[in-house]
Amino acid sequence: MNSAPFPQEPAPPARLVGRGGIELVAPSPERLPDYEAALEKGWSSDTTRDVSREQLTVLRADPGSFLEGLTDQNGTVTLVDGRVVPRLPFRLFWIWDGAFCGSIMLRFQPGTEELPPYCLGHIGYSVVSWKQRRGYATAALGLLLPVAKAEGLERVLITCKGTNLASRKVIEANGGVLDRAVPMEELPGEMRLYYRVPTA
Repeated sequence: MNSAPFPQEPAPPARLVGRGGIELVAPSPERLPDYEAALEKGWSSDTTRDVSREQLTVLRADPGSFLEGLTDQNGTVTLVDGRVVPRLPFRLFWIWDGAFCGSIMLRFQPGTEELPPYCLGHIGYSVVSWKQRRGYATAALGLLLPVAKAEGLERVLITCKGTNLASRKVIEANGGVLDRAVPMEELPGEMRLYYRVPTA
């Protein structure tokens, strides 16, 4: 007796094109040298800790394995406190304008808008310092919200420091509404802002 195959999860889009020549592209071997160059200049994809040297070492040892690890849905994440936790399902894109501009990632739990306590938000992004203040993060977030919508999320949570005016503008420009502000234990006097952003 033949049984029907299980439905396969649709592959994430490989390229999303926005205004002003900004694109979100899937990580790929041909674009890896640009990523490496950004790491050499001290750019870090993680905004909670600097991973540029760590990533550069792994990338140079084995570019193929590095790229595979970057996109492995079954991988792990090392938190600021050193804990290693399983990755949530995610969609990772590199921000591109003809060259590497940074990265943006959607993290989620299927079937719910809730996140585990160790995950600060659904979306994180980091633009290289030499391409900041050009609207790239705003455009990238706008391109990623429909991807979140396609994953069943009506709203996404995005957080930033209260003193990070640039990130606040990016979030608010995409419809973000401040949900709450919480004091940061690791940075006395600093607040972490929690925004809810509609995906429609």
